[in-house]
Amino acid sequence: MTQVQIFPSINIPLPIDAIYRRLGYRKGITKIGDRKREEIERHIDYATSLISLKGASLRVPLRDVTPHLVVFGTGAEIESGKLARFLNGCTEALLIGATAGGAVMDAIRGDTEGGDMTRGVVIDAVASEMTDAALDWIVGLFGRLLIREQAHLTKGRFSAGYGDFLLESQRIVYDLLELDRIGVKINESFILMPEKSVTAVVGIHA
Repeated sequence: MTQVQIFPSINIPLPIDAIYRRLGYRKGITKIGDRKREEIERHIDYATSLISLKGASLRVPLRDVTPHLVVFGTGAEIESGKLARFLNGCTEALLIGATAGGAVMDAIRGDTEGGDMTRGVVIDAVASEMTDAALDWIVGLFGRLLIREQAHLTKGRFSAGYGDFLLESQRIVYDLLELDRIGVKINESFILMPEKSVTAVVGIHA
């Protein structure tokens, strides 16, 4: 098993189209006035100034994958038929995590409590999409590296809380990724803190 790889600073292009989609705007369908667009873009600029993307990754051998159980090389086990099907035929799993940092969550809470709901909604959308894009960046990085090994990643990724991949299993992923090293904590309900933090599992086919 490789060591955890920490990405202390992830710099990615702003996923502007995804941000507008999350806000409910559809390119070529929804019309936005100049004044409204200027307001949104001002909020987006403010949000990006607060976001500090960090990430972590770990390649873990798969000891066994049964119809309802995934056993990692570390001995950790996750009971999930959906995850097992997702990883069927894989030799390894790539565990990934990313966070937008705490400052952006403070701003969202401040706007929500202070009554500036419009800016709060925009900041929330930017933080969500940028965190998701950070995971895409990590996946893309490993996808390129694996070509040299004549291996490839599964399409898509799988996160705790989806289907029978219970949120409780996020504790296993959290511990293996050592997410405390990038300032992420996990509470008693297995929610990552700050909230704009995510983890996922990707399969590796040799």
